[in-house]
Order: sequence, then structure tokens, then C-alpha cells
Amino acid sequence: MTAIEFNHKLLGLQDNLKNFAYALTSDSDDANDLVQDTFLKAITYRDKFNPDTNLKAWAYTIMKNTFINNYRKNIRENAFVDTTEDLYYLNIKTKSSTAAPDSSLRSKEITRTIENLEDEHRIPFVMYTQGYKYKEIAEKMNLSIGTVKSRIFFSRKKLMNSLKDYQN
Repeated sequence: MTAIEFNHKLLGLQDNLKNFAYALTSDSDDANDLVQDTFLKAITYRDKFNPDTNLKAWAYTIMKNTFINNYRKNIRENAFVDTTEDLYYLNIKTKSSTAAPDSSLRSKEITRTIENLEDEHRIPFVMYTQGYKYKEIAEKMNLSIGTVKSRIFFSRKKLMNSLKDYQN
């Protein structure tokens, strides 16, 4: 495949790449930048492309990897490093460490409402909130995954009905 053919086919993917970029970034300017970066990398590394493979998939992979790398780079750049003696900024208290008086009452009421659920709904719900996956809950309780999901769903509904005062 000649460079002109490659560039022509790549430009034919522009609308698809813009849509994918917008889905990743949710911002039209960032999406346009991502498309440009993708085109630049695709043209720069054209020799790495195998003409017997799918150009669209190759370009999408470049875009996805570019987005991920940019995201990670932004996270590293925005990380705060405290270089003060004794880590002054990290150790300074910004908020009171004591909870608001009503929050402990709310917590107790929510806990009491969860405890009032029937065992068949409470146990899967509590396990789910503790971080167990649906499959793990199903195995431990000897249930199907659909039953576990259903019980957790109905537990949420019951809790939402019982705790209407805490909804926004």
C-alpha cells in the first residue's frame, strides 16, 4: 500500500474517529486534538501497519492508547507532592475529624433498616456492599447469579422505600 493510499484510507475514517474520540473525551476540542494525535501517530508509524489487517481497528487502538496515556500523564502532572519539612501540607487538618451529630444517628438508622431485611435479602446485600462479586455471593449461598442480582435489587428498593427521608 502506497503512502497516498494509506493517507486516503485513513482520512476516510475521520468521522468514525471523531465519534470515538468524543465518546472517550466528552469534549469536542479534546476530541479534535485526539483525532489529530491519532492521525499524526498513524502517519508516523505507517510502516508498522500490516496492509492485510484492519486499518480502522489499528487507528482505533492508536486512539484508545493515546487517550489512556494522556489521561495517565494528566493524573501524574496533577499529583501533589509535599516537599515541606515534616510533610506540613499533608498533615494539616482541613476538616474536623469528628462527625456531625446527626450523621451517627443516620448511620444507625440505615444499619437498623438493613438489619430488618429478611435474611434471604439482607445477606446477599451486605455481602455485595462488603465488596463480594455476584458470582462469589452466588457460590457461597448456593444460588444462581440471577437470584443474587434480583435479591440485591429488591433489597435496594426496600431500603429506598424505608429511607425516603435520606433521598435527595
